[in-house]
Amino acid sequence: MGQEFVGRGWAFPLRTDATGRIALVAGEREIEESIRLILATSPGERPMRPEFGCSVHDYVFAPADAATAGDIAYSVRVALERWEPRIELAAVVVRFEAIDDGVLYIDISYSLRGTNDPRNLVFPFYVIPQHEEG
Repeated sequence: MGQEFVGRGWAFPLRTDATGRIALVAGEREIEESIRLILATSPGERPMRPEFGCSVHDYVFAPADAATAGDIAYSVRVALERWEPRIELAAVVVRFEAIDDGVLYIDISYSLRGTNDPRNLVFPFYVIPQHEEG
């Protein structure tokens, strides 16, 4: 599989390069930014493509526990399998270090289709921690 399969695209977040033109990314960086864009977009956020994105944002107010981690992993897997056909998804694991800080880490293991080049991306996801009323 050649570089033409991966392609080139606008950098995310949108920025300019040294010449003042829109910055472009290519290769593995293009795939990584595409994954981040999919995960950062809520379905319905894009008017011309309302189904694009990942429903991970539905869990912002969910408790940081194993059930939520499983739901988030499933949502991420479904979104990436649908919207990023250039990767082979190996695993999606959601972990949390300390429940009190409300941060879940989404570990995504993947490889570019047609290659034997394993990659890993960690996407932090913030939930609103619950506070007990006193």
